[in-house]
Amino acid sequence: MFVAGHATNSVMTDNARPIAGPRDQMRLKRDDATGLEAVAARFHSHAYDMHFHDEWLVGVTHAGVQDFFCRGRRRQSTPGRVILIEPGERHDGQAVAADGFAYNMLYMPQALIRDAMGGNDAHIGFRQTLADDKELFHAVARACEAIFLEAPRLMIEDCRDRVTNHLFRHLSPHMGHDAAEKAAAPHPVAARTMDYLRARFDEEFGLDELAEAVGAADRFQLSRGFRRAYGTSPHACLVQLRLAEARRLLREKVPPAEAAALSGFADQSHMGRWFRRAYGMTPAAYRRGRTNVPEIAAAKG
Repeated sequence: MFVAGHATNSVMTDNARPIAGPRDQMRLKRDDATGLEAVAARFHSHAYDMHFHDEWLVGVTHAGVQDFFCRGRRRQSTPGRVILIEPGERHDGQAVAADGFAYNMLYMPQALIRDAMGGNDAHIGFRQTLADDKELFHAVARACEAIFLEAPRLMIEDCRDRVTNHLFRHLSPHMGHDAAEKAAAPHPVAARTMDYLRARFDEEFGLDELAEAVGAADRFQLSRGFRRAYGTSPHACLVQLRLAEARRLLREKVPPAEAAALSGFADQSHMGRWFRRAYGMTPAAYRRGRTNVPEIAAAKG
């Protein structure tokens, strides 16, 4: 389990060469049998830009103040608190003090929650973004520790099930938003724009071309309507869709240059700039984490 420590390098290779800014640390490991992914990190300033994940995120703050934007406003998690973020929920992260913050994050596949809910997760979500739940806190910390230590499969599965069981009391039938907000469907033009972006994230096109394709009067109507519906611009959404695809390809051990081309980025360096801004690490470091090469040694307090 990651705890606050004194290491000074960021995401590290097995040769201990820093590949990101000094002082920040990140460790990533995936358990292929369960599909769980564990992150242990410490950041001292800006951690990552606005982004989203396809998984359910359950995190625990070990030290410092973890400041992040989620569900329309900034929030702060302090030691002992649990962070709950749904698939597709945009969020960022930063420190608010010089000593930074340390946390674990557990990425849980959508299929896991779907199976736990009896095959139907279409209308569920977290009741709140921050929770005070000691049992869930310790379950998440133990699950991350088990994954990093490559514990026996039975132990990791037991940790997974404990986390899932504790999550039930935090799930709501309203996707964690006001019912009125949930009931309001996006404007047809905005919805068509989202469908277009999802279908053609690997292509290049401009706002005028996009507006014509989805039936908007012009690019201004398109941009206003899309932001009103989804809280972001078409371009920002396109970048996030490309990043999600890049992560999927890197999980499959596709080389970064090939992943960049397949996910719609101009080249590997273009993908790398966006990847670092969103996730606080390079695509190569992320891919090495996926192939079980340790990024850093867990710091000891």
